[in-house]
Parts: sequence; C-alpha cells; structure tokens
Amino acid sequence: MTWIYLNDRFVPHEEAVVSVFDHGFLYGDGVFETMRAYRGRILMLVEHLTRLERSASRLALQLPVPSEELGTLIQTAVDRNRLQDAYIRVTVSRGPGEIGLDPALCKTPTLVIIANPFRRYPDSFYTDGVSIAIVRTRRNLPEALPPEIKSLNFLNNILAKIEATAAGAYEGVMLNHREELTEGTTSNLFIVQNGRLRTPAPECGILEGITRGMVLRLAKELGLPCEEARLHVADLDTAEECFLTNTTHEVLPVTYVNGRPVGSGRPGPITGRLHASFLAGLDRFLGHF
Repeated sequence: MTWIYLNDRFVPHEEAVVSVFDHGFLYGDGVFETMRAYRGRILMLVEHLTRLERSASRLALQLPVPSEELGTLIQTAVDRNRLQDAYIRVTVSRGPGEIGLDPALCKTPTLVIIANPFRRYPDSFYTDGVSIAIVRTRRNLPEALPPEIKSLNFLNNILAKIEATAAGAYEGVMLNHREELTEGTTSNLFIVQNGRLRTPAPECGILEGITRGMVLRLAKELGLPCEEARLHVADLDTAEECFLTNTTHEVLPVTYVNGRPVGSGRPGPITGRLHASFLAGLDRFLGHF
C-alpha cells in the first residue's frame, strides 16, 4: 500500500483526493517541489524547502506547517512507504474556496506529499545521450511570471514539451524574448565550449535548479572553469559537449540538438566527470532533516 500525506494525516493512495473547488485545480494557484531520496535519505532537503518557501512567499501563500515540520513529514513519507530510492513530490495549493481569483476566498492551503519508488532511466540515456530541440514556445517573461516561482501552472512548459515530442526530441529548450537560451521544460542547460563550462545566467529568466547549483559547486571543486552567461543557439552549434540537469536526471548528456550532433555526437569527458563527481559526493548532500 502506498501512503500519501494529505493536509494533516497519512492516507492510503486511493483515499488521497482533493476538492474540485481547490484553487490549485481551478487556477494552478500553488507551488511544488520534486526531490530524490537515495538509500532512504533525501538529497538537498533544506535547499528544496527553502525554494518551496520562497516560491510560496512570492504568491503570498502561507505554508501550512513550518519548514522543519515539513521536512520531518517528507522523511516520514519515505520511511512509511519503506523506500530507499524514491521520487518525492510536495505540493502546496491555495486550497478549496469559492470560484474566483481572490486568494482570500481560500481559508486553508492544501498540502500533499507523495513518495513513490524511483524508476530509473534507461542506461542508454547516459551511455549514448539524448536529443533536444529548440522550440518556438518562449520562456515566460520574468516581468509577467517571476521564474523563481516553481508554480503549479506549467502550461508554458507543456506547450514546449508538445513541440519537442513532435520534433522527435527528448527535451525542448526554450528561448527568451531576447533570443537567449534559457532552460528545458523540466531541466537546466549546460554546454562545454572551448573547455569552459557555461550555463544560462539567472537574468535570462530561468528557475535556478537545485542540481544546477550542485553541478556549479562541483565544477569549481574540480577546478573546471565555469560561468553563468547569456547564451544563444549559435553557442550550441560550437559546443563540444552539452548536458541537462534536474533532480531525477542528475547529469544527463545531450548528444543531438535539432538533429545535429553535439561535438563528436557522444557524451563528452567533462559531462562524465561531473556526473561521476555528483554520484561520488552524494553523501555530502544527503541527510535526515
């Protein structure tokens, strides 16, 4: 049996239901985080909770429990479901209320914690790499929707994903209104250019991923030159390597962009070195709250 935490208790998954009047369902009014557990311990838990709290704060949405208590509940969800390698999703919505946009219509936020077994990606993703496509859908304007809010409204990303799938690519990468590279639908983007690690800067309108931050830290520890910069499609054309990062993919090599090979068309040595360093250093970033 899978146990889901809903509002104030753990319930069997078939009993985990949310009101049709919940503003998360009606309007996408809410925030979420996805996390990974390795060997029963959660990766970068404090950093994920900090980002969740920041996202909620930007929406004037009060988390229903303090961060420390929420961290304990997340760990309990992993333990109660007897999981070692787990995928975790924490969702906080505005909660149920009368129909209308006014947040004051909702008195109590909805909290959901899901902990499921992690389903590993095919080995070929890492030995052969994946393909990406530059899509027509633009990243939301930062002035319209601040990129640091990890909100329940993912329509921008979904449209980009539809385009990427139609193009036969694994992931779609969006440009901003200045034609700069931003991020994938669920991932951050890195390239290696002239031996230098480069990734779109926050001011390009990206959500700064937790794994992205880990990779930048590891690169500095390894002595790899790296920078956050304003990148363009032409930079992908001259890149020796490319990879994506997120909580579930870790460090995922990209070997084709718009049907053209990146570098040799095989995962590159810097990508492999960073992924190996990520895995070797997991114990530093794991822990119970």
